[in-house]
Amino acid sequence: MKSENASNWIPNINIGQDYDQRYLDASIHYDALENLAVFFGRDMPVHRHAQYLQIHFIKKGNINFHIDDKLFQVAGPSLFLTPPAIPHSFQIKPNAKGHVLTIHQSLIWQIAQRGSRSDEPEFNLNQGICLTESRLCAGQRKTWQFIQQLLENIEEEWHSESLAKALALESFIYLLIIQIARLSGRQVQSSEVNNDDLRLFHQFNRQTELHFREHWQLPKYTEAIGVSESRLNHVCQRISNTSPKKIIRERLLQEIKRLLIFSKLSINEIAYQLGFRDPAYFSRFFKEQTGMTALAWRKQHNKALVS
Repeated sequence: MKSENASNWIPNINIGQDYDQRYLDASIHYDALENLAVFFGRDMPVHRHAQYLQIHFIKKGNINFHIDDKLFQVAGPSLFLTPPAIPHSFQIKPNAKGHVLTIHQSLIWQIAQRGSRSDEPEFNLNQGICLTESRLCAGQRKTWQFIQQLLENIEEEWHSESLAKALALESFIYLLIIQIARLSGRQVQSSEVNNDDLRLFHQFNRQTELHFREHWQLPKYTEAIGVSESRLNHVCQRISNTSPKKIIRERLLQEIKRLLIFSKLSINEIAYQLGFRDPAYFSRFFKEQTGMTALAWRKQHNKALVS
């Protein structure tokens, strides 16, 4: 899991390419958690960001957050830091709100280099971090409040057109990373995932990535990885708190949304490209999952991208 070869098959998501092409080469990307959830879903299968560190701040609700071989099951307010290229997945409640920051690793290297002195502890941002407000001692609450304020400042600055906006954002990011590093000594206790379960879960995700366009039914997946449906369901519920069928469905839906926003293909062309033999069935599938027609969803989100 920790080797480069082992993670090559895991979907690599580039926020600037797969979600918001206005920021294709940006070193910092901010969005509200709920906006990303509309696009990617609240039950996000295993994925990675090859050159980007990501920070999720969830204001409320129960969360399962799986980073590499660790599973954090906590309630908000909570913060998760995922290092670049580390596989992770998560499940959040429908009413959850918060912030998501995606930061290029070059900025993280700069912070670590500028902060490293022989008389100070080194930054350790090579492992996943989970911080939750309820587990902090009284002396750490001011730092937590500062983190929350910094995230609000980043959101406000992101949406502004103020003088030296890029410099201000970088400065806020520097401060945020420092505060997270200071609190990370009291990480929330994680649950180690059984190695056999983890291997099976990743085999399933790999097969999903390879075959979701072919609309494989669950028995075909279980046959391919040599496991029973009940066993696979148990593992998926244990690690991701969702069913195998939902993981397959969410991956297909995510690809539909990506093509609706970032391609000029017609609705029928998208349907055929993603293995739907009948455009009418494609339309029913999409509306059942989103509550909107594909055309209405495309118009709404393309309008949001240019606004």
